[in-house]
Parts: sequence; C-alpha cells; structure tokens
Amino acid sequence: MASRTAPDPARRSERAHSAVLAATTELVAEIGYGRLTIEAIAARAGVGKQTIYRWWPSKGAVVFDAFLAAGEHEGGIALPDTGDLAADLRAVLRPTSDELADPDTDRTYRAIMAEILNDPALQAEHRTRLLDPLLAVTRDRLRSAREAGQIAPDTDLDLAVEIVYGPLYYRWQYRLGPLTHEHADRLVDAALRALNPPSAGGGSCA
Repeated sequence: MASRTAPDPARRSERAHSAVLAATTELVAEIGYGRLTIEAIAARAGVGKQTIYRWWPSKGAVVFDAFLAAGEHEGGIALPDTGDLAADLRAVLRPTSDELADPDTDRTYRAIMAEILNDPALQAEHRTRLLDPLLAVTRDRLRSAREAGQIAPDTDLDLAVEIVYGPLYYRWQYRLGPLTHEHADRLVDAALRALNPPSAGGGSCA
C-alpha cells in the first residue's frame, strides 16, 4: 500500500502568505487603497480573515508588506561602489524615479505614506525595513567618497543623504513634474556640486 505524505503546515502557510500579498497587490491596482478591505483580500487569496489578522495588524500593514514583496525592497537595498560617485548615485536615483513614476507604485506608496502619518507601528516598520536601510547604505557610500576626497572632508553625511534624496521625493510628493532619468541625473550633478570641496586657488581676487 502506497504511503501517503502528511500535508506540510509550514508550506501551506507560506502559500497562503504569498497568496495574500499577491491578492493585495492586485486589488490595490484594480480598486485603489481606499476601497480595499481585508474581506476582499481574504476572498481573492482564498483564506479566512483571521488568517490575515494573525499575520498583520491592519490593512496598511498588509499593503506595506505587499509593496515590499512586489518591489523586492526588503533585504535587497544596495548602492554600488565603483569609485565613480556620480555613476553610483545615478544607479540608484534612476530606478527610484522609474518606480515612483509607475502609476501602480505611485498609488500604493502614497496610500502607505498616508497611513504612516496616523499609525506609529506602521511608521516604525517603514523606518526599520525600508527607510533606515536605504539611508544607511547611502551614508556608507558617501563616507567612502569623503575618505577618497570626492566630497568635502567636513561633509555632514546625514545632511548629504537628505541632499541626495530630498529633492526627488519632494518632486514626487507634490507632483511638481515628471520623474525621468534626465531629472535624476540633474539631481546627482546638483548634489555633487553642493558636496564637492572647492578647488584649490578658486577664490577670486579683488
């Protein structure tokens, strides 16, 4: 008589978890965050509501996890160090611009940002899993550039990170214009002009 393998609860749980994230991504794109409900996610994923609440405390938390999963952000944030600081920053700002310009990503991320304003727990998750790792790798790359003499030796690295990313997210948040590679490159050029040390003998004579 053939033996029958017992179902693997861990594998079943992993499938359900993935189904919830996929269903959330699909529904946000189809109906928007405002109309999204836990009931709709559960129905699309083929799981019970309590299954979702066992893993996530709120709708915003599910959407944030789906956002990370769809973009493969978590654990994958990196900034190259080729020795060419301008090229390395462009390698980050260009795809970030592409991502924020995507209508589905734009809609989802704006919804997450709105939730973060009123949900301290979600704000902490965002800081821990997305924002802080991004700031850390950028700070490390700028520290390397400072040690190599590519930016001023007294550069405040925390402020430098804000100079690199701040204008991009400001443009995105207030919809001030298109997010293009050309715009990203201009931001990199402007940031490096602000952070580069003055050339020797560059002062003017009266």
